[in-house]
Amino acid sequence: MSFKVTFIGAGSIGFTRRLLRDLLSVPEFSNAKIAFTDIDPDNLKRVTQLAQRDINHNGLNIQIQSTTNRREALEDASYVFNLVRVGGLEAFEQDIEIPLQYGIDQCVGDTLCAGGIMYGQRGIPVVLDFCRDIKEVAAPNCLMLNYANPNAMITWACNKYGGVPTVGLCHGVQHGHEQIADALGLAQEEVDIVCAGINHQTWYIKVLHKGRDMTADLLEAFENHPEYSRTEKVRIDMLRRFGYYSTESNGHLSEYVPWYRKRPAEIREWIDLSEWIHGETGGYLRVCQEGRNWFDTEFPKWLKEPPLEYKQSQRSQEHGSYIIEALETGRTYRGHFNVVNNGVITNLPNDAVVEVPGYVDQTGIQIPVVGDLPLGCAAVCNASISVQRLAVEAAVHGDDMLLRQAMLMDPLVGAVCNPPEVWQLVDDMLIAQAKWLPQYTEAIDEAKKRQAAEPRLPTKKGYRGAARL
Repeated sequence: MSFKVTFIGAGSIGFTRRLLRDLLSVPEFSNAKIAFTDIDPDNLKRVTQLAQRDINHNGLNIQIQSTTNRREALEDASYVFNLVRVGGLEAFEQDIEIPLQYGIDQCVGDTLCAGGIMYGQRGIPVVLDFCRDIKEVAAPNCLMLNYANPNAMITWACNKYGGVPTVGLCHGVQHGHEQIADALGLAQEEVDIVCAGINHQTWYIKVLHKGRDMTADLLEAFENHPEYSRTEKVRIDMLRRFGYYSTESNGHLSEYVPWYRKRPAEIREWIDLSEWIHGETGGYLRVCQEGRNWFDTEFPKWLKEPPLEYKQSQRSQEHGSYIIEALETGRTYRGHFNVVNNGVITNLPNDAVVEVPGYVDQTGIQIPVVGDLPLGCAAVCNASISVQRLAVEAAVHGDDMLLRQAMLMDPLVGAVCNPPEVWQLVDDMLIAQAKWLPQYTEAIDEAKKRQAAEPRLPTKKGYRGAARL
């Protein structure tokens, strides 16, 4: 089978190399065409060298098309993986550190809360540029598989405004599935799940073992687990109060809701510092900053390591390659995908992007109707969907009033800040990130005038957060 797959943001070494291995482990794909593109020519060159070495080692006659020219990479592509982080670590640091001055203590800051909202403002216009290129030069009906965060916002914008069919992909459901099986003392393949909600706030509404629904057994299982009882306190508390386990890690989930990170003195009660993902203040930023030079330090080591083996047994649980395999070969694949709702979850808005079960074969991606989420779970999702909708429209139209309203409606931002503080925070963020926000030129000029002329509300300048390593 000959078709072309393009990786945008291919310098993301972990995802790129893993997804390529997954894809080329499919025997029928030995004639696939692969294109890498990235704005960093050095990273692109090194990732291409590693990936080409893997390809050659596995005896495939595939030559990666590697270019910083995005349109060239997208020409005639049938599938596109989007792996970009717009603004890189410089903007990411601002997503964490500026809100922290207002008491907004984030662990990750890439999906909701102040950091996720601003990440969306930077990413959505750029990804819509990708969509324009795809429509002009890619193969007809090219499918975008989006791994970039904020996943729901990016996927929402591409489907509504980009004119390119886009499916958001995430591994949160698979990781939570592993945890649930472990907590129950079972192998993952023995436990079947139905998960539904929105990305990073998806709920395991059915947990089946030999036909028996074990959802009611989860709370006791997690409370008694020697590791999870310590590292997943937020998720366990949400399970206790809403009746269903949530997909995302303790650190992620803690910043999407208003209850666990609003009082600095209490934050340490809900998180564990053994790994950043359990809730450390700015934990993911720290890990990324510490590894900012890893290409320079690790690349020579990677070249000395054995190449990756392209075997079915080595494939990851990432959905991307399985979707392409199902569409091209007709082999059915079942996974959980981020798609426009359109009545799939009947008590969430139709325009929202939801994460739900789906089946893929040669006829396309089929999404069965889930029906109503449990009412409390739907309420949690609806609060986030309102923020996402405001943030998407703000990013597309450069409307700073919608951006301010998104911040104000965000559960954690609203729990910590009053409206004048939110308005000042948005001014600070717009000014700091001006070079990535061309749609806000006028709003940034006005923000600079206010910043120069008006008395500032007090902030916690230099505040390091409640759980900083």
